This record gives sequence, C-alpha cells and structure tokens, in this order.
Amino acid sequence: MDETQPKPSDDDVGEAGAEAAADAKDDAAQDADAKTDAATDAAVKDAPAQDDAAADAKEDAAKDETAKDEERPARAPELPKTEISPVVPRRSAPGEVLITARDLTKYYRGFVAVRDVSFEVRRGEVVAFLGPNGAGKSTTMKILTGVIAPSRGTAEICGFSSLEQRIEVATKLGYLPENGPLYEGMTPEALLRFLGAARGLGAERLERRIAQLRDQLQLGSVMAKSIHKLSRGFRQRVGLAQALVHEPDVLILDEPTNGLDPNQIREVRRVIRTFGKDKAVLLSTHILQEVEAVCDRVVFINEGRIVFTGSVEELKDKGETLDGAFAAFTRPAKAGAHA
Repeated sequence: MDETQPKPSDDDVGEAGAEAAADAKDDAAQDADAKTDAATDAAVKDAPAQDDAAADAKEDAAKDETAKDEERPARAPELPKTEISPVVPRRSAPGEVLITARDLTKYYRGFVAVRDVSFEVRRGEVVAFLGPNGAGKSTTMKILTGVIAPSRGTAEICGFSSLEQRIEVATKLGYLPENGPLYEGMTPEALLRFLGAARGLGAERLERRIAQLRDQLQLGSVMAKSIHKLSRGFRQRVGLAQALVHEPDVLILDEPTNGLDPNQIREVRRVIRTFGKDKAVLLSTHILQEVEAVCDRVVFINEGRIVFTGSVEELKDKGETLDGAFAAFTRPAKAGAHA
C-alpha cells in the first residue's frame, strides 16, 4: 500500500456503509417486487385451469350422485296401515289339487279306450274310480302315472306333467298297477331296499320305512323268501309296500285288495285311510263295500266316459244303494236312445 495516499476518515467510512446498505435494501425490494409480480402472473395464468378442474370435479361428483340414485332401490310408496290377522300355519295345505285329468282321450287304432275324461283329486281325499270291466279305468290310471301317453289331453301329478316331467312325477307318486310286476327272484326286503335306494332314500330313513311297512302290511314272515314263492295275497302286499316306501304325496292303486283275505283287506283299508288323511288316493275297485269303507268321493266311468262324479251318498241317491247305482250307470242303452 502506498503510504503517501491519505487514509479515509471515519466519516467517509460511515457514509460509504450507509450507501451500501441502502443499495442492498433497494436490491432486496426490487427482488421482492419481481417475485410478487411473477407469483401474480402465475396465479393469473393458473386461475382458468383451476377453475376448469374445479368445474370438472363438480361435474364428476354430480354424475356419481346420479349413478348412486339409479342404483339405490326405489322407495315403495307408503300404504295406509291396516290391521293384519296372524297367519295360522297349516300342516299340509289341505285341499290343493294333487291329481288332474283334463280331457284325456286314448285311441287304439279304431277303438276309443277313453274319451274326454276329466276329474281332480285333492289332498286329503280318497277317491274311488268305479266302472265295469273294459270301461277305461286301467287306461286312465296308466295315463295319469305316465306309463302310456294320451292321444289327447293332459295329466298332472302335483302340478307336474305325467308325460313330460316323469322324474318329478316319480318322486311324488306311488303306483300299484293291477297284477303289478315284481322282481320275482328277489326277496321283499331286497326289493324294498333296491327300490328305496333308487328313489333316493338315505340308509336311516330306508331302514325305518322297511320296518314300518313290514309291520303295517304284516310281511314279517316272508321278508326273506323269494317273491316267486309267495301267495297272491302276499305278492299284492309287497306291491303295495313298494308303492309306499318313499312316502309319496299321491297313491294310485288298481284293485289294491284283489286276492287278499278279509283280515288283510281290513289292514290294507286302514293303511289307505291313514295315508289319505293328508295325501291324495285314487283307487279302482269292484268291491262296493270298500268304497263305503274308505272313500270320500266317487268318479264313475263307463264306455270310456265319465258318467258321475260326486260323494258316496250322492251316488247312492242314483239307485238307493251302491249296487243299484252301479247297475243304473252300466245298464246298456235302449235301442234308439241317445248317449
């Protein structure tokens, strides 16, 4: 340093510091103003985008709310309050139709076996299907059970078509045809086990049913014998047992007491009456005393046509007795008479 150069005085130093501080303050103020201007410009530029985003969000929220309203089930209109009586449960819905024949007709070449046969059997009814030999009873029963198809008309068991819904019908129906076929090489016990398993009965339920039917139908002495060795009466009871093994809702019996002795007839009648309390039974028979003993109603067929439907008492009124009524309905038409 040049020692000849004069040193600045304290006043000069103070003034210089003040000027520097003032310049720094001005620079800071300018920087702050620049930042403020930049922030303002950015805010101005971003404002439209933010407004658009807010509008889009609001629109999306409105759409979501509309969608929720559409998904939300409509509120049912309020109905005036009324007093409702308590529902009393019924054990088995008595009175519903379980067997329906509607305009059943069957042709065999030029022969008309049945024509326009119509009737119903309801739950809790045992109905006798009466008529002379060849009147069409067995043909009608075969149509109802799905064994043969009608030429015209419909048959239903528990609301299922006997022609088109055979599996459903089989679960609801027990059928004993006249001279019902049995597997003669089997014992009654083996037959019931086989048919019960085929119908889907579990092991425990099947054991219970076999024991019940053995006692009800007095089959204990022949359960281990081959069926081909049994008398006609025992074979008939085995056939009835196979019809009942799965506890069906409907029982159709073609001459169920045929070949039975008086004690066996009485027991079979008791089984039919018990079954008919909350099921539907249709049975054909030539034993008019059986009609009085077990039946609630009669359907009478002659020459393929239904000629009477009504109670046993109403049938009696047609001929004073059941024998008289049977004779009246089966008497050949006089020459020149119109059917």
